[in-house]
Amino acid sequence: MKGEPIESVKNGLACLVASLRTDPHALDTVNLCLMTFDREVRTLVPLTPLDEFVLPEIVVPDSGPTMTGLALREVCRAVRVDVIKSTPTQKGDWRPLLFIMTDGVPSDSAEYAAMTPMVKSIGFGTVVGCAAVMKSRSNDIEKSKLDGDRLCAQLKLLCSHVVTLDTMDGNTFLAFFKWVSSAVASGNLSAGTSCEVTLPPPPPEISVVI
Repeated sequence: MKGEPIESVKNGLACLVASLRTDPHALDTVNLCLMTFDREVRTLVPLTPLDEFVLPEIVVPDSGPTMTGLALREVCRAVRVDVIKSTPTQKGDWRPLLFIMTDGVPSDSAEYAAMTPMVKSIGFGTVVGCAAVMKSRSNDIEKSKLDGDRLCAQLKLLCSHVVTLDTMDGNTFLAFFKWVSSAVASGNLSAGTSCEVTLPPPPPEISVVI
């Protein structure tokens, strides 16, 4: 992901943080963690209280593999270290919500397959995958659709919800992150509980696959 799409992602993340900060309950309960993954997995911001979160500069390579499996391994490690589960004697954290935005099928397919059941067992309130396939990659509309279908098929193996974006412009990304903000603000379930977060309806710019 590069050019206008990644710039739109940056603007969308800024909107996400600003929107959540207008909610007093979110200020008291929300922590954010931001990771990127391409040929490497980077934790740009470890789990941080909303009022202390500073959006970093996001730099991505022009091309290369998409190491989704390794990213999921790091996500699971971070959850085990940072998230406190509820027990009969202590109140734990809210169940974490995982949002994955990617424009490519996992390059490390074996690792991705191995990590899928691990993610499902970790106790997320929900896992949402966003397939952000850029139509500008190719003039071949059929190839673009095939790329999107392959990516959605992979995300379905992992995620409770899979969505696609109708376009890759700034307004669509902004709508996506506003929806994420609504989901985060309404997604408070204690770590260790078994029910799943009910997401708000997505805006028209977002197409629900599952």
